[in-house]
Amino acid sequence: MSFVLDFAFRTHTGLVRPLNEDAIGADPACNLFVLADGLGGYSAGEVASVMAVSAVLDRLSSALARSRATGVPFAPDQVMYDTVTDINGTIFHAALHSSAFDGMATTLVTAWFLEERLWIAHTGDSRLYRFRNGELEQLTHDHSFSQELLDAGMVTEEEARVLPAKNLVTRALGAAADIEPEIRDVDVEVGDLLMLCSDGLTEMVGTYEIAGLLSIGEDDVHASARRLVDLANEAGGRDNISVIVIEVLARNG
Repeated sequence: MSFVLDFAFRTHTGLVRPLNEDAIGADPACNLFVLADGLGGYSAGEVASVMAVSAVLDRLSSALARSRATGVPFAPDQVMYDTVTDINGTIFHAALHSSAFDGMATTLVTAWFLEERLWIAHTGDSRLYRFRNGELEQLTHDHSFSQELLDAGMVTEEEARVLPAKNLVTRALGAAADIEPEIRDVDVEVGDLLMLCSDGLTEMVGTYEIAGLLSIGEDDVHASARRLVDLANEAGGRDNISVIVIEVLARNG
């Protein structure tokens, strides 16, 4: 059992940053989608995000291809965990041994549709949302300073969005020698809309606006992706903005 998907990408530098350090990618043959938001400034963040997206696509698609060729099943959570932790080590050591890449790191959010489940690997403050039956649900939990304060009840959601240290990520690929990514799986239904995004969207556009836009444009993922980026830029575009919008059209098989 697999899913028939329609999807759209959109990425934009925004109106303030000189470079786009976000990276997005997909392997439609295995229903795999990846988004990363590079950290570190200059070109280093861009290097880290591209490294992460490329490696995830290669490693996970290869694991699925081997399983299909041999008939030997694999555990998606273990494959995703091993992939993310290996990439973390690669980025960390690259930054350690090159002054040009000093301090580079990246967030990561991966959505992999396998059988009747959606598998998610996540680190940092890039997000994955599910829009179902008119309700928008965040499926990832930010690894950020502002989220920790929010979890502790020290600030409200609106206050967290305007904190001076709101962009401080507490867990990112390449930031330390070891990392503990969050891996989980959720159910999938025909008609679901999934959205991966960098914080350049969520810093500028509230969840109520995102839900309203997805509701209006849920039959056209391309228009939705384009409009989400436009909304972030209309609100100031202070960061790079990237979105992947995916519609689950049907079950196949």
